Amino acid sequence: MKFTLGIEEEYQVICPDTRELISHDQQIVSKAEKILNDQVKAEMHQAVVEVGTNICQDIHEAREDLTHLRKSVSDIANSLGFKIGAAGTHPFTKWQTQLITPNPRYDEIIQEMQDTARSNLIFGLHVHVGIEDKQLALHLTNAMRYFLPHVYALSTNSPFWEGRNTGFKSFRSKVFDKFPRTGIPGVFQTVGEYEHYINVLIKTKCIDNPKKIWWDIRMHPFFPTLEVRICDVPMTIEETLSIAALIQALVAKLYKLRKQNLNFMLYHRALINENKWRASRYGLDGSMIDFGKECEVNTKDLMLELLEFVDDVVDELGSRKEMEHINTMIKNGTGADRQLAVYEETKDLTKVVDYIIEQTLLGT
Repeated sequence: MKFTLGIEEEYQVICPDTRELISHDQQIVSKAEKILNDQVKAEMHQAVVEVGTNICQDIHEAREDLTHLRKSVSDIANSLGFKIGAAGTHPFTKWQTQLITPNPRYDEIIQEMQDTARSNLIFGLHVHVGIEDKQLALHLTNAMRYFLPHVYALSTNSPFWEGRNTGFKSFRSKVFDKFPRTGIPGVFQTVGEYEHYINVLIKTKCIDNPKKIWWDIRMHPFFPTLEVRICDVPMTIEETLSIAALIQALVAKLYKLRKQNLNFMLYHRALINENKWRASRYGLDGSMIDFGKECEVNTKDLMLELLEFVDDVVDELGSRKEMEHINTMIKNGTGADRQLAVYEETKDLTKVVDYIIEQTLLGT
């Protein structure tokens, strides 16, 4: 089976003078549409730009596409007097100062969610893995839930919120937790059971379409993909590609086990949430629970175990280079660790923003 990839990233639009988030009044999107078609989109807040790769046959195509997108959006932003940055939250901008994009869909969300939506000034990474068969996608989604905190720990890149060191490696998820239908999903045994859940929500006017289910992993409502949504947007292209390669490898490995009539244990959402909390708070520096052994394990050791677990599918996917970079991430720390190191050294959050801007373009 060919596990195609699609990668979406949300970038910060930054004023080069103040280093605050700034509205680009959709100028970046308007200009980008002429060269990148529909690969660049507006988001609810006017200081956010979202990019999405095309459907990529492998990680090499994804690398080419994502590098082109980061560079193109940055060049367009520069030409308009802006900078772009990749981090899960801005170190000091307050959400109350930010403008909302005029759009009936966003107006409706603001009307319903109020300050929950207005304060949702966060930036994520979404990775799609192509799977045509819905029942198979559901099975793999159920099994993938266990690994979400591990992947999330690698992506942590939002330690600051409104000028404060939050004490979390990823505060982004704490902001998003205020939304309904977020977090680790429960288990659905059949597509019929899942569709019944959606239909009940639509019938009772909780949602008008299944895109308003914002779980950390979901079967995409319109595309034949499994979509992992738990990650902060990583600071560098290399980090994004490594995380995307890991997600793809996990899906491929779990599919291989299923083909051999082997199933990965399904754990209760309440247990997986314990590991998600630890990933959010400590990133790679803490420990997580190995539910099989029922004991704590150093998170970095767990990451090495995870790399070993998927190793037999990596060469077939052609992602050995990207997977090996995870060892560098474990050694050098995540975006959150590096942001905190810059702040520790300079005591200046504008220097942290400068660092984010510089790292965002590394390798373009």
